[in-house]
Amino acid sequence: MIAAALGVAVGLVLGLTGAGGSILAVPLLMLGLGWTLPQAAPVALLAVCASATFGTVVAWDVTHVRYRAAALMGALAVVTAPLGIWSAGVMPLSWLALLFAAVLVVVAVRMLRQTLRAPAEAAIVRATVAGDGALPGGRWIHISSAGRIVWNGASAAAIGAIGAVTGFVAGLLGVGGGFVIVPALRALSGLSMHSCVATSLMAIALISAVAVAGALAQGVNVDWRAAAPFVLGALAGMLAGRRLAPRIAGPHLQQAFAAIMLLAALWLVLRIL
Repeated sequence: MIAAALGVAVGLVLGLTGAGGSILAVPLLMLGLGWTLPQAAPVALLAVCASATFGTVVAWDVTHVRYRAAALMGALAVVTAPLGIWSAGVMPLSWLALLFAAVLVVVAVRMLRQTLRAPAEAAIVRATVAGDGALPGGRWIHISSAGRIVWNGASAAAIGAIGAVTGFVAGLLGVGGGFVIVPALRALSGLSMHSCVATSLMAIALISAVAVAGALAQGVNVDWRAAAPFVLGALAGMLAGRRLAPRIAGPHLQQAFAAIMLLAALWLVLRIL
């Protein structure tokens, strides 16, 4: 079945690249099944939610997950995700597709820059040391000497803002938002890259669940016959990707993934034109 094959492809990319692979779910569903972006978004979010939950529980060392930070981001998404869903419903499809294409380009360019500037971070799925890539200090989100978040007004406000933005983006475009959470945590805190990705996975699971629930509450139709095999395929693909990651994950893989995102953005623009 086409939906299952597309799910396997998304899961495989997720397993190999970490938290950013889910951004391809929407364009793949649009290309493979001929759906519009609003049709593809909730199904993509279901796969993102299941894969991120799997990644949080199984694929990542849970000692790196900052649970309270992820929970706070999820709580703020409850407010902003419905707003994103509503915006997607009233926005012209051409504008929505162009916005998604722009996001793909931004994420791809950032990924290419990362592979050139910090190749070790491009292979995050292979990291095993808690402090790998840790940054000193943290301008807004303060980190203790034990690697824990120091909760104060600034930290709570920064983490809440990340969750609010990610929730809106998830509702609007049907993406998990790892491309928002990971760089934001990295820039505003002293958390290691490994901890940023692990925390992002839990937050993505919560935010995606909120966005899907919001879409269903607003009457968005979901093709469950395609959604179920797509989600199961994504889980199977992620498991396979996690097993393959230690052998092939790294900067070259990230560069190839970035190139695919640029091609997907080009396809979206040409589809509109």
